Amino acid sequence: MESRLTDLEIKVAFQEDLIDTLNLTVARQQQQLDLLQAQFRALYQQVRNSASTAAEAGPQHEIPPHY
Repeated sequence: MESRLTDLEIKVAFQEDLIDTLNLTVARQQQQLDLLQAQFRALYQQVRNSASTAAEAGPQHEIPPHY
């Protein structure tokens, strides 16, 4: 009986360690996801600003096709 109890305690200890490890992994991945989303928003805004600037410049600032 005591052997079974010890085995269960060992299994619980390993499961708690695994849960802690998985929790840290998920938290780290969430931080990476948040960073990637912020970078994507910044890049999207930069592209939108570039497109607006290019549209405002008009054809008079374009290089002729023979260049």
